[in-house]
Amino acid sequence: MTKEQQTILFDMDDTLLYCNKFFDMVIDQFADQMEAWFHGHHLSIEEIKKKQSEIDLERVLVSGFAPDHFPQSFVDTYEYYTDLTGRSKNDVEVKRLIELGASVYGHSIEPYPYMEETLRMLQEDGHSLHLYTGGDPTVQMRKVKEAELERFFGNRIYVTRHKNAEYLDGLIRANGFDRNNTWMIGNSLRTDIIPALKAGIHAIFMPAELEWAYNQVEVDVEPSGAYFTLSSLRYIPETIRNYTAAKIAAGS
Repeated sequence: MTKEQQTILFDMDDTLLYCNKFFDMVIDQFADQMEAWFHGHHLSIEEIKKKQSEIDLERVLVSGFAPDHFPQSFVDTYEYYTDLTGRSKNDVEVKRLIELGASVYGHSIEPYPYMEETLRMLQEDGHSLHLYTGGDPTVQMRKVKEAELERFFGNRIYVTRHKNAEYLDGLIRANGFDRNNTWMIGNSLRTDIIPALKAGIHAIFMPAELEWAYNQVEVDVEPSGAYFTLSSLRYIPETIRNYTAAKIAAGS
């Protein structure tokens, strides 16, 4: 590998493809339904959303990105309020909530602006592109196929339910990536940026338009390489180009 060529790992959800906004839409539907069912008990929409978010976050921290935890967070929130208010539980309502929660995984993919152009340009620059995403393999590979991402990533696609520093470091070691020429690009400080900085590779933070509470953490790791925050995918090729050119000019 020459100094100009880089290994670039991309996150998928809310980096290349929209994700959080579909979850937010379904959560809005859930909160509206709950407010209607518990109307006589004066539950607010915000109160319901806050409780669901707490339960959802707790499940992810324990079990990772399992596909059933999101629908189950609706059921757990429902049961929390039936216990709290004394309202009777209803199997039909529980089934409705499970179906509503699961519906988030069936939406059509929607690429972020400049996704296609950015990946093509990086490919043309001779970089090795890899896709590294958290979630259920069946759900995530459906998105990969629908977005035709194999054109850019080939078989260099990694899906894990526990996307953390240990997994990323293992990935780097298993593939023999040169840490001085490897980048992680993603929207999650928790699962993309902090693990990348801990692993001693370069990182590009792409803040999502709508961010999940799970990803809202402080970065407490000192970068040993490049660490950029960019507002659009289209700035990535030039940013990497300029950084590697400066390193070559400096003789490092």
